[in-house]
Amino acid sequence: MIRKKDSNAILQSLAGGVVPRTGLEHIIVGRRQETEQVMNELSQVKDGASVIKFFIGDFGSGKSFMLSIVRHIAFKEKFVVADVDFTPERRLYGGEGKAVATYSEFMKNLSTATRQDGGALQTIIEQWITNVQFTVQQEKNITDINYEDPNFVAAVKMRISSVLSQLENLVGGFDFAKILTCYFDAYIQDNRHLQTSVLRWLRGEYTTKTEARNDLGVRDIIDDQNWYDYLKLFSMFVTHVGYSGLVINFDEAINLYKITHPQTREKNYEVILSLFNDITQGKAGHMYVTFAGTSEFLEDERRGLFSYEALKRRLVTNKFETAEYRDLTQPVIRLSTLRKEELFVLLQKIANIHSVHHGYQGSIMEQDLKSFLVAIYSRPGAENLITPGEVVRDFIGALNVLHQNPSMERTTIFSKVSDSLYQSSERTTNVFQRFQKTNQ
Repeated sequence: MIRKKDSNAILQSLAGGVVPRTGLEHIIVGRRQETEQVMNELSQVKDGASVIKFFIGDFGSGKSFMLSIVRHIAFKEKFVVADVDFTPERRLYGGEGKAVATYSEFMKNLSTATRQDGGALQTIIEQWITNVQFTVQQEKNITDINYEDPNFVAAVKMRISSVLSQLENLVGGFDFAKILTCYFDAYIQDNRHLQTSVLRWLRGEYTTKTEARNDLGVRDIIDDQNWYDYLKLFSMFVTHVGYSGLVINFDEAINLYKITHPQTREKNYEVILSLFNDITQGKAGHMYVTFAGTSEFLEDERRGLFSYEALKRRLVTNKFETAEYRDLTQPVIRLSTLRKEELFVLLQKIANIHSVHHGYQGSIMEQDLKSFLVAIYSRPGAENLITPGEVVRDFIGALNVLHQNPSMERTTIFSKVSDSLYQSSERTTNVFQRFQKTNQ
């Protein structure tokens, strides 16, 4: 039985044209091979490897949905997850804080299985402190523990120093270790101001080194130039807390493609190249990094990733792959839109969820769904124009109206839905075509 919270999230999100954050397991259709591949790769990341993936597809092919599947599986496998959307103000490279803004968004969106809505940074750090305290308690065989006992605090601090010393040899590791030690001191002393300062530093919110040195006694801050080094440090740190690793989902990569300044765009692609090289060469551990983008983002040799020769060589498709026999181990996974039979199953699931959520006896029959899909795909060009997201959004709208107006004829409303879908898809296509012409 689906929880009310999950059914509400599914119906509200899909009706709004976005992927739900919870309850995803109730609507997963297709993507079996891709899902199995993600599970296999996350298992490798657990063991210390790192993986980078590019999910590429046309508008409406399910890129964001695929990232949500990654997120869903990662929580089950005890990963820390963060989703970040690229925008004109959030990039991988850029001055005026545009690169560190991406890092800050990532840290703000940190999520775990028990805290899936973001804001988990403080929880992760304090969980680590609790784990260290418990380990020291077990080692010293302490039954009646006093967490404020100076001897116990000293033993915990020594243990923390021992763990963090493993990070100090990495770039930025000394200041990173010092910051976490500072948080432990603030935690023991219940110094909320100092705790807040540490969290600000870890989120990349300090803008000057002087301010950070005065507040925390560190020499450096996280900025546009070094944020990636600290991302790698954090991925190592979460494994010491007891997590399997770090999953980073970068969505809306088309916003990197849209950067008009060639040199700035190339610098962003250089960061992707650095990520790719570090991950594939074993220089970054316990990281699973994904990018979701359109075919233009990948293949356009004037503005896309293929305009950067080093990336083109690395991301070229396996020449032995076919539509039937795919290689899902390669970095680029091309997503095709749902087939009609898969879309039929999805609509069945949504109809069932809708009836359970609103507490009525489901009345949508298989023949209703078949007629609905036939009406949609009978229009000229529907195969290329209509996306599953549009079909689902308007299908939920139809269910809402039918539920509130039981006397209404299903055939009447479904025919209206097919017309509106076709018109909406034509408008979407025309807008995208105008965008392409403008930027040629």
